[in-house]
Amino acid sequence: MNTKQIKLVAIVFILGLFMGSCKNNSSTSKSSNGVEEIKGEEVAVLTDAPNVPPPITRDYATKMIVNLEVIEKEMEMMDGVKYNFWTFGGSVPGKFIRVRQGDFVEFHLKNNPSSKLPHNIDLHAVSGQGGGAAATFTAPGHETQFSFTALNSGLYIYHCATAPVGMHIANGMYGLILVEPKEGLPKVDKEFYVCQGDFYTKGNYGESGLQQFNMDKALKEQPDYVVFNGKVGALTGDKALKAKVGETVRLFVGNGGPNLVSSFHVIGDIFDNVYPEGGTTLNHNVQTTLVPAGGSAITEFKCDVPATLILVDHSIFRTFNKGSLGMLKVEGNEMKSIYSGQQDDRIYQAEGGAQTMPDEPVVAAKPLTKEEKITQGKAVYASTCQACHQADGKGIDGAFPPLLNSDYFASNPSLVTKTIIHGLSGKITVNGKAFDGVMPKQTLSDAQIASVATFVLNSFGNKGGEVSPADVAKQRK
Repeated sequence: MNTKQIKLVAIVFILGLFMGSCKNNSSTSKSSNGVEEIKGEEVAVLTDAPNVPPPITRDYATKMIVNLEVIEKEMEMMDGVKYNFWTFGGSVPGKFIRVRQGDFVEFHLKNNPSSKLPHNIDLHAVSGQGGGAAATFTAPGHETQFSFTALNSGLYIYHCATAPVGMHIANGMYGLILVEPKEGLPKVDKEFYVCQGDFYTKGNYGESGLQQFNMDKALKEQPDYVVFNGKVGALTGDKALKAKVGETVRLFVGNGGPNLVSSFHVIGDIFDNVYPEGGTTLNHNVQTTLVPAGGSAITEFKCDVPATLILVDHSIFRTFNKGSLGMLKVEGNEMKSIYSGQQDDRIYQAEGGAQTMPDEPVVAAKPLTKEEKITQGKAVYASTCQACHQADGKGIDGAFPPLLNSDYFASNPSLVTKTIIHGLSGKITVNGKAFDGVMPKQTLSDAQIASVATFVLNSFGNKGGEVSPADVAKQRK
C-alpha cells in the first residue's frame, strides 16, 4: 500500500468516527440497552383534579423527578358527610402525573409524619416488581425512592398496594399517570382529569357525620357512594367544568375502583374519539365507554352547541342515587341547525300519576333540631334535587326553575312541601321567567321531606322556615 492509499484510509476512518459521534449526539440516539438517551432533568408539575399539567413539548427524553406525598386527612364525602380519606397529595383522586415516553423517572414517595399507617405505590405505567410497590413501602415520616423508564405510552392508574390493598384503594389512594407518546397527543382546547371511585361507609348514603370504612359492604361490592373526583358534587355548580362552543375537550378518565366498572357517558354529546383503556387504539363516534376498575380511557369531543353536559356512570342509579354526576357547562351562540330546543308541547295521552313505592318501615327516632334537619336536608337535596335545580339553586334556564331567592313559594312556604309530595306540572312563573314542565312526586319519607324542605327554605337566599314530619303527613292527606 502506497502513501496516498494509507492517507485515504486514515481519512475515511476519521470521518467514520466523526459521523458516529454525531449520530450518538442526536436527539433520537439510543444507549447500549436500546433506551433513549436522557438529556437534562425536570421536576414534574403535579395537579389536583380536574386540572391537568400542560402538554409536553420537548422532543427528547429527560430525567423527570416526581415528588408525591401520602396524606391521611378528613374531608367531605358530600355536604354534611365526612370521611377519613387516605390520599396521594392531599386530594382524591391523587395528583395527575405527566411524563413523556422514554423519560427516566426518579420517583420520591413521602409519607407524612401524621399518617397512622405505612403506604406504597403501584404505578401501572412501570415495568418492574409490583409497579414500584416493592420499592416504596414507606412508614410514616419516611421517604423512599426508586426509578423507572417510561417504556410504554398510555394513560395509567396508580394506587396504593399495601395490604389490605382493597381497603387502601377504597379510602381514596388512586390517581392517573399519563405517559405521552414521543410525538405527543393531538392538540385540543381543554383537558380535564376525571376519576371515578366507589366508597363503602358504615352509614348509608347521606347519613351525616364522620363515616368510617365498612369492610363488609366492600366485600359484597355494595358501595354507598360512587363519585367523580372524590366527592358528591365535585364537578357541579361553581365547580363544573367549563368550555366554549367550538372547542374540543379531552377528558382523561380513570376508575380507581376498587370494585365497580364504569359505564362512562356524557349526556348531550358524542365522543368523537376514544382511546379505550387508555391505550393507543382509536375508536370513533362512541356514546358510552367502559372504564374498568384499575383502568382508564381518553375521550375527545367537540362542543357543538351551548348546553350543560352531564357526566355520568350510565349504570344510572349510581348517578342519581350514589353521586356519580358531573357537569361541563358549554357557553356560546346557539346553533339551531344542530339543536333546536323544544319546538312544540302537546298532550298525547294522559299517563296518570307518578308511580310510587311503599315506604319501608321507619324506626322511631327522636325529633331533629332545625339545624339537624338542614344538615340532613342538604344530603337529601344532593341526591334527589341537585341534578335538576343545581348545587347553587339556580336551576337551568328553560328547563328547571330556580330555588335561589324564589318568589314562587316566598309568600306560601308550604308550596315547597306540597310540590315534593304531589309533584307539579303545567305553566308556572318563577322570578319573572316562565317554566312549563313536569316535576314527579318524590318517594321520600315524611322525615326526609321535612328535612329537605327545611333546607330549601333556609338556603339559596330564601327567607327561612321549618317543616316537621307531622306537617308533611297532613299535606299527604
